Amino acid sequence: MSETQSRLADTIAMVISFLMATGAVMVFSADASLGHEFDLQHLYNFPGLRQIMFFPVGVLVLFLASVPDYRFWRLRSQWYACPTVWLLVAAFALLLVVLVPSVGTTVNQARRWLRIPLGPVSMSFQPSELAKWIMVFFMAGVCAKIGPDLKLYWHRFLPLCVLIGFVCGPIVIEDFGTAAFIVLISFTMLVIAGVKWWHVLTLLPVGIIGLVAALIQTPHRMQRLAAFLHPEWFGKSVAYQANQSLIAIGSGGLWGKGLGQGISKYGHLPEDSTDFIFAIVGEELGLVGTLGVIVLFILFIVLGLVVVLRCRDPFGRLLAAGIVLTIGIQAALNIGVVTVVLPTKGIPLPFISSGGTSMLLSSAAVGVLLNIAARCTSGQIDINPD
Repeated sequence: MSETQSRLADTIAMVISFLMATGAVMVFSADASLGHEFDLQHLYNFPGLRQIMFFPVGVLVLFLASVPDYRFWRLRSQWYACPTVWLLVAAFALLLVVLVPSVGTTVNQARRWLRIPLGPVSMSFQPSELAKWIMVFFMAGVCAKIGPDLKLYWHRFLPLCVLIGFVCGPIVIEDFGTAAFIVLISFTMLVIAGVKWWHVLTLLPVGIIGLVAALIQTPHRMQRLAAFLHPEWFGKSVAYQANQSLIAIGSGGLWGKGLGQGISKYGHLPEDSTDFIFAIVGEELGLVGTLGVIVLFILFIVLGLVVVLRCRDPFGRLLAAGIVLTIGIQAALNIGVVTVVLPTKGIPLPFISSGGTSMLLSSAAVGVLLNIAARCTSGQIDINPD
């Protein structure tokens, strides 16, 4: 391993650790309430304390995932010997299981979680997060395996599109935003891998029909879109959360009210520790704090793109690009929602928002990126897929 590559991997790890640390502090602050009386017997039930507990676990997962050779995840000639394929099958099975009313846990009128009992406490697991990351690994593997044949419309491209739709089908029932995000990332990776633009455009009518059907199926989605276009009509209902987010960010000014001094978390801003944690950052740390978070994400994207450009292995290059795109685009979408540049949708801010499933799986993915950064030096990688 060259010294340059080692420094690159270390810098990426440091950036992600800073983001996780920021998330732990901000979620703890957002979870603070005048009415909370902490009970040590139910410590795990408090999101702020739970996130602090997940922080060192996330760092550990980050470094453990960086140890195995990233080529472990690529597709082989024998599909039954590919861990990525089996994880994709497991993720799809869990997506079906979570839809069962007696098994899946409903939160905010959406059945997206599985409750896993661990002795005196229980942990929530979100199968759609696993499906999102496994699709990134699978798309990188299959695109690298197929190579130039990916341009064959009927025999390669279309079957992959059917697979993407097959995976996203169970997700869209309860979580339209995550399903649309998986489709976006998957098709972006296909384009990077060399799929012709007109191939993607042929599916645009199908995508538009699916989008309209998903919106019509759930009136609440239509209301959110209408509230985004005409917030003055829904100021006390659907647009309330977006308006409170802007108030929180605007009230922070340049330097913020001070860590722990914000008032939006006291019942004014729904989902303050999850999807709208960026608004709490703006209120308590001001413009300086929000720009600091944005700079960290930009720095991660730039460093990740350096890994992509330096990697000579097709699978490593596509996988690194998928990991960087997933985190970068998700961060941009969340910040866009919080600042009301985009319609309100439940997309967490990576490494910052409360949520153990998202943090640990994202940490594992970045750990694989660290391994790619450390190994992709000239002459080190055997690009033979078998």
